[in-house]
Amino acid sequence: MRGLSVIGMFADSGSTGDGTIDAFLVVTGLLGGLALFLLGMDRMTGALRIIAGDRMRGTLERLTRNRFTAAATGAGVTAVIQSSSVTTVLVVGFISAGLMSLEQSIGVIMGANVGTTITAQIIAFNVSRYALSLIAVGFGVRFFSKGEKRRSWGSLVLGLGMVFFGMTVMSESVAPLRGYEPFQDWMAGMSNPIAGIIAGALFTAVVQSSSATTGVVLALAFEGLIDLEAGIALVLGANIGTSVTAQLAAIGKPREAQRAAWVHTLFNTIGVLIWIPLIPVLAGWVESIGGGLAREIANAHTIFNIANLFVFIWFTGVFARVVEKLVPDRPDAPTVMPKYLDDGLLRTPSIALDRARLEILRLSERVRNMLAESGDAVLSGSNEDLVNIEAMDDEVDSLYASIVDYLGRLSKGELLSHETDELFQLMEATNNLEAIGDIIETNLVQLGLARIENELVLSPESQDLVQAFHWEVLTAYELAMLAVTQKNEEAAHRCAAMKSTINSMARKADKYQASRLVSNEANRVDSYAFETDVVAHLKRIYWFTRRTARIAIPASRRSDD
Repeated sequence: MRGLSVIGMFADSGSTGDGTIDAFLVVTGLLGGLALFLLGMDRMTGALRIIAGDRMRGTLERLTRNRFTAAATGAGVTAVIQSSSVTTVLVVGFISAGLMSLEQSIGVIMGANVGTTITAQIIAFNVSRYALSLIAVGFGVRFFSKGEKRRSWGSLVLGLGMVFFGMTVMSESVAPLRGYEPFQDWMAGMSNPIAGIIAGALFTAVVQSSSATTGVVLALAFEGLIDLEAGIALVLGANIGTSVTAQLAAIGKPREAQRAAWVHTLFNTIGVLIWIPLIPVLAGWVESIGGGLAREIANAHTIFNIANLFVFIWFTGVFARVVEKLVPDRPDAPTVMPKYLDDGLLRTPSIALDRARLEILRLSERVRNMLAESGDAVLSGSNEDLVNIEAMDDEVDSLYASIVDYLGRLSKGELLSHETDELFQLMEATNNLEAIGDIIETNLVQLGLARIENELVLSPESQDLVQAFHWEVLTAYELAMLAVTQKNEEAAHRCAAMKSTINSMARKADKYQASRLVSNEANRVDSYAFETDVVAHLKRIYWFTRRTARIAIPASRRSDD
């Protein structure tokens, strides 16, 4: 029995019995199997991202201090999530956040190539007879389980079964080609390494998956439709083709993303070019190991990537300098755009939430600048100073809209309970920041413009009191942002504890301003109204600030006041 009997019909119906083949059945069978393979990979990697999302993020942060641990980390993380593209996107986010240098990231990207070879090693086991069993078990676990993590494990097994089932369909579909001379002649041409590499690169660029190319090559190997050197050339070409995916993903992204994509492209392309004359040598090595044609191709793929890693790991600095020249810095665009929000990560919630947190940090920095500059501008600044602060709110509004839209789309996906809680917390923090920006732009700036129009001049004592109050609110704001963006509970407690100080300073300012009402100063009523309004709006800013800081404190440890 060749394999799954339900699939065997492809082999029988693909051949007409007179030396020709039914091209429609062969092509649709191959494409259908490829679709099942990719769908299985998609389900499997999606489940792995949920299961290992937090751990892989923490691992990348901790283990990228030197090029060797960075490479090992890149290989390990990619072996788990089965996507070098996701690993590269993660790395770009850490570069942008200042958590690692471009040179450190290169080690991770190089290691990621080694991690992707696990796909070929798994497929080469050719356990297609268990494909439907895995699908049944995976579906059963997913269908009957209530816990999110357990359902993800079910999706993982289901996806793995679909990968093997897709491989079976592809293998059975191409079996009639074994005796088809035009195909045999074409495959003979693949023994020319240049032709094989180009074919592998083009196919991978079209289907946007090196794993798909590997799957097709191994399906051909299982049926004996390809020789070893042709198979090696095709998988080497897939290494070049997969860099197209990274280049497409980097279009319109920050310069760091484009540099990471170019590192991927240069590393893969140069590595393949070096190995072209060594393909016969590589074929001899893996033949000596044995294991069958499919296993030999998988082993060649692994050896190629590991060897390239050990050669190029010593030149990470050179790669960094080359890509920095290829992709130089450019002046910031006049309109602020989100820097960290990547639609490609929406299916990896734990990472997408981290990227949203980084974008909220950018938003908080702009609101902080508005708040810092509003002190002098409102009390004694010029009309131009106030208009400049008003214009800063345009950037705040733009980033706010992008973050809310991103979090809204993220909320529609499958989130674990703690991820849902974190999303709501980030949404609340974003809304609070926008509210603070609106208070500064709508209320404080308008008070400053009214001061200029009414020609009010504050006494030095009044300015000192309001400035001190403003400084205290600014300090509380900085603590709140430290609490939310870095999950710093201590900073959150310090911000919340400032409530008594803020109230005491507000009462002191009110008493002083009330005492001036009985003085003989000109415009004393207008000055009183102006000063009390400024303090009232600063108190509102502190209220939103304190609410934001409390997000970083677990509900069980929050005070009720």
